[in-house]
Amino acid sequence: MIAARMGQPTRVIEIHPEAPPKPAVGDTCNGCGVCCLAEPCPLGAVLSRRLKGPCVALRWDRDRYVCGALTAQSSGVLGSFGGWLVRRWIAAGAGCDCSLEVAGKP
Repeated sequence: MIAARMGQPTRVIEIHPEAPPKPAVGDTCNGCGVCCLAEPCPLGAVLSRRLKGPCVALRWDRDRYVCGALTAQSSGVLGSFGGWLVRRWIAAGAGCDCSLEVAGKP
């Protein structure tokens, strides 16, 4: 998959072939993974120890990408507060905020 921001160089992002298409900015997240494959969110930057490249917490789950930090919290590691905190840090439920323009396979 090829992605680029307006006025920025084009780059290739490796993405699962069965991933759903990227939603429009503001639409509900569908687990396409484009944002997390391009660069980690603030929590992902801490976990990945980098600001560029795919987030180490990103996981493929049957037919979509999910945040491994969030799924670990849902298992009860820090209880409901921990899950709430992770959802807040990754902006879960806020809608797609990835401004990358995505083209099909090269």
